[in-house]
Amino acid sequence: MFDIAVIGGGVTGCGIAVDAATRGLSVALIEQRDYASGTSSRSSKLFHGGLRYLEHRNFTLVREALAERNLMVNRLCPHLCTPVSFLYPLKHRVWERLYVGAGVLLYDTLASSADNPLPRHRHLSRRGAFDLAPALAGGSMTGGLLYWDVVVDDARHTLTLARTAKVHGAALAPSTRATGLLLDDGMVVGIQASDLETGADFDIRSRRVIAAGGVWSDDIQVMAGDPGHDVRASKGIHLVVPRDRIDSQTGMILRTDRSVLFVIPWNRHWLIGTTDTPWSLRRAHPAACRSDIDYLIRWVNSVLTTPISAEDVVGVYAGLRPLLAGESDETSKLSREHAVIESGTGLVTVAGGKYTTYRVMAKDAVDAATKGGRQVASRTETVPLVGATGYQELWDRRDGLGLDLEVAEHLLGRHGSSVIDLLATIEAEPGLGQPLIDGAPYLRAEVVHAVTHEGALHLDDVLTRRTRISIETRDRGTSAAPLAAEIMSGLLGWDQATVAREIGHYLARVEAERDSQRQPDDRTADAARMGAPDVRTGRAE
Repeated sequence: MFDIAVIGGGVTGCGIAVDAATRGLSVALIEQRDYASGTSSRSSKLFHGGLRYLEHRNFTLVREALAERNLMVNRLCPHLCTPVSFLYPLKHRVWERLYVGAGVLLYDTLASSADNPLPRHRHLSRRGAFDLAPALAGGSMTGGLLYWDVVVDDARHTLTLARTAKVHGAALAPSTRATGLLLDDGMVVGIQASDLETGADFDIRSRRVIAAGGVWSDDIQVMAGDPGHDVRASKGIHLVVPRDRIDSQTGMILRTDRSVLFVIPWNRHWLIGTTDTPWSLRRAHPAACRSDIDYLIRWVNSVLTTPISAEDVVGVYAGLRPLLAGESDETSKLSREHAVIESGTGLVTVAGGKYTTYRVMAKDAVDAATKGGRQVASRTETVPLVGATGYQELWDRRDGLGLDLEVAEHLLGRHGSSVIDLLATIEAEPGLGQPLIDGAPYLRAEVVHAVTHEGALHLDDVLTRRTRISIETRDRGTSAAPLAAEIMSGLLGWDQATVAREIGHYLARVEAERDSQRQPDDRTADAARMGAPDVRTGRAE
């Protein structure tokens, strides 16, 4: 019997597990696929306040998000945070500088009330903007504004939350699907679950159940006999482009006809995104279509001296935002705020929200679930995530870790102080200190660590989320698949038939995604993506 059972292993669900466990509650969490396998590995990879929300006068959301951003950098996970600058190019000489400048000033002012560790914004002349971003076409640019936010690997951060919850006593099970809810006298008292690895069904009994299912939130509420609360799915896609294709020392934020477009520094690449369109098709593996990709290329090329083409794109990913329905059906106008709903059956559902504010969402959900019971205040504001404690000391002496400096910085930026475990693995078997694949910074030891310390069960877990090889290499990781599967096989007891099946699943997934990206629209792209079965169920979902 657990105090709290959580459905969903995305950033909010894992954040709930950390919050509840650090309050001294017993916690069980299930996730139907892998940690962060949905929206939480497919975001814009930013801890940010949402500068554009200021235009909608949503000051409360921006202030809250900026406070959370600063907390991540200062205390909770500095090893996963990379401060980056963004240039906003100006096209009009007076009014635009005043208007945008006032917004960025307000952004910094809201951030400064919460111990802001980032530089303040700067006004740039036309020459100053060009010096930072020579790639920008100069025809209509009159200057620019430079401000700062934080890049984070969303999948690694969510996984780190799962590990932190485990450290504090939570029980977590990926590859475990909620098939129903246990009811006693009309009240929810647990979860009916199915282990997708073995096919075994079992029950999880708990005093309260919290649903953190993202775009599946309404489905879970229906299991409890409640109506859904109209959580809409909005699709956002991103392109991954090599750094040398855009000559800039800074990220960029650009206006489009629908919203804003980010060009985000991402290790050796740029992330270009995002779109914001309604999605009503299958939710497990949303697909990017040709028109999505063309839209982003067209808009980024509108400001570049040397345009990029589809051939420059090495990776594409699509995710679904869970948005609370408002008065408008346009997803850009639906709420980015979150809601915690307690149904008449006792089920607590948290829906909506932004990646950056996951901790606040988790706190509100656990507060609701413990209302009327043993009240213990949330402690997550002061609990560093796994890898944070001791990170700065290791970073300061990174050139003495016995690794190439670039490799040491790569490992510390992904694992923090947990790099000590990786170094022990390499010391025991020096061959694991070799790169997994040419052209990407990941080591073979990271595949071992993904299995032994990070709960990876399938090849796709390693190449798509424990590393980002699937979007950072031109072949989408297909050349890395055989060696990664062979390393995993000895740790997970795979025979050669299982190794072949894992590789086959991964190659089929890559080909299905490529096929979907050649299709003209969402419906044909979704059909193409369904050409590859899910590795956990063996069928298209």
